[in-house]
Amino acid sequence: MKFFIDTANLAQIKEAHDLGVLDGVTTNPSLMAKEGITGEENVINHYKAICEITDGDVSAEVISTTFEEMIAEGEALAKLHERIVVKVPMIKDGVKAIKYFTEKGIKTNCTLIFSAGQALLAAKAGATYVSPFIGRLDDISTDGLTLIEDIRTIFDNYGYPT
Repeated sequence: MKFFIDTANLAQIKEAHDLGVLDGVTTNPSLMAKEGITGEENVINHYKAICEITDGDVSAEVISTTFEEMIAEGEALAKLHERIVVKVPMIKDGVKAIKYFTEKGIKTNCTLIFSAGQALLAAKAGATYVSPFIGRLDDISTDGLTLIEDIRTIFDNYGYPT
């Protein structure tokens, strides 16, 4: 099992790293804004700072929703640091972008996964990681951990990496 902290807070990331249990970080523009980080240059510098704290992958989310814009944004993010993983939404153009990035050797994390079928689709497109929204499912009285179990079963049965 890998442990990724979902935050843009450098102190929290450092604390998890210092515990010796951190495998990586996922973050997104809303988590950046929550920390008061705004403006393209500040966001870029913050991603770099996160990469300097952790030895693991750092998921940096695109804000674009069209294939062409996701590609441009994702390629720029991937160039920031070797540990950057491009975080892409589970939408039609996002799946296409995952396929594109995979063919280019760029790691991806598919976010907004609400079903096992979506996770399978992302994996089939080549996603390095999938990010199920178990908290949101739990919020609507759906068992998020059951989704994790279902995804794990499908990935095991079809030989997708863990």
